[in-house]
Amino acid sequence: MTIIKKLAAPALVLTLALSLSACAGMSRQDKNTAIGAGVGAVAGSVLTGGSAVGTVGGAAVGGVIGNQVDKPRR
Repeated sequence: MTIIKKLAAPALVLTLALSLSACAGMSRQDKNTAIGAGVGAVAGSVLTGGSAVGTVGGAAVGGVIGNQVDKPRR
């Protein structure tokens, strides 16, 4: 079990870096949504002690917040 804990953080960082590098063709709002979801997932995981529900909830909340940041006004 400890090997999994040792590999989890580097795997998360690598996954986040690779997913953000895929944002080249995205709009600004799409990039903000993806970044918000990533940051929210990490924050949710940290705050809940690695709970899957906390990670997914954090990603959802972060994605919504990221989507609303700098949203074009009508």
